[in-house]
Amino acid sequence: MTKQTPEAQDDVIAESQLIAAPLNAYPKHAPPNQFRLLIAEMRPREWTKNSLLLAGLLFSGRLFFEASVVRALVAVASFCFASSAVYIMNDFADISRDRIHPIKRKRPLASGKLNHLTAKIGLAANALLAFALALCLYLLPIGVGQKPAMLQLFSAPLNGHSGASIITGDPYSAFGGSNTLFLLFLVAYLALQILYTFALKHVILLDIFTIAAGFALRAYEGAIAVAAPISPWLYLCALLLALFLGFGKRRGELVSLNETAALHRPLLKQYTLPMIDQFMGIITAAIIMAYSLYTFEGGIMRDQRMMLTIPAVIYGLFRYIYLTSMLSQGGSPAEILLRDRHIQGAIFVWLLVICYLLYFAPAH
Repeated sequence: MTKQTPEAQDDVIAESQLIAAPLNAYPKHAPPNQFRLLIAEMRPREWTKNSLLLAGLLFSGRLFFEASVVRALVAVASFCFASSAVYIMNDFADISRDRIHPIKRKRPLASGKLNHLTAKIGLAANALLAFALALCLYLLPIGVGQKPAMLQLFSAPLNGHSGASIITGDPYSAFGGSNTLFLLFLVAYLALQILYTFALKHVILLDIFTIAAGFALRAYEGAIAVAAPISPWLYLCALLLALFLGFGKRRGELVSLNETAALHRPLLKQYTLPMIDQFMGIITAAIIMAYSLYTFEGGIMRDQRMMLTIPAVIYGLFRYIYLTSMLSQGGSPAEILLRDRHIQGAIFVWLLVICYLLYFAPAH
């Protein structure tokens, strides 16, 4: 730890006082465009995380089944509203500490620009919309049908199937059906986020594992929404990737906040950069091994052609490590995904190869 200058010590004292400042020390008056501020508070850029719900649609071979696509998109929208409700709740809980963060202090709630009543109404509205969309799944068919005729001409049979539907029913009927199970898992996701906001985020390692559990639930929900059997590989890869991103996020916070890291998040004083780097190294190796075993096992293709996607996965992981280690990024995985062209290119190549192999390559 480098010795602080008197000016830096004064800044830390001022920031400590800022944490203890009463909420009424900030403006109560509402600027004119509260709706725009509420949208910003919902963090729509973070909705990219919910694209994980589409994994079940892609890997189950149902990308060209209209009913399954509609159900998957409704599920993604439901989780977008649910996660926005969680973000608003989390910002209410951390409003004082967010005001000393160089980026988070600009959020509408932390800056005092968003009226608290408007934010509370937005929180309730997002939660209600999430459940309303989840209930809409009861009105949608499970996905029995046939691919469009044009796609039947140009796409390959999947696992020896013809162009007719490969969807034979609801594998979750023993649990009340996919619609009920989706609703229950949505409740579990929100309950987990409440526990994280008010308790688990203050416990070392459990904070990261709770974040990872939220991603694993997203992967499960995506498969449940389209009534696709859940692959253990989907669960394992999603969990490991979420742990990787979670530790990367903590690393970014440690680097960007420096001496004030513990003031913003007291738990950060229990993490060190060497420890996080060691964890990320272990998880990186685990991700590569798990994904490689999945491709060798063959997944739904029952052959090893999926191994062609391994280089894109490795490149994406190494690029993320480079950004977090050398460029001190990583505080927001969603921002990296939206800005870094190299990671976007790796994801595009990965998706391109996956779609070709699953839907257009000649069947073996």
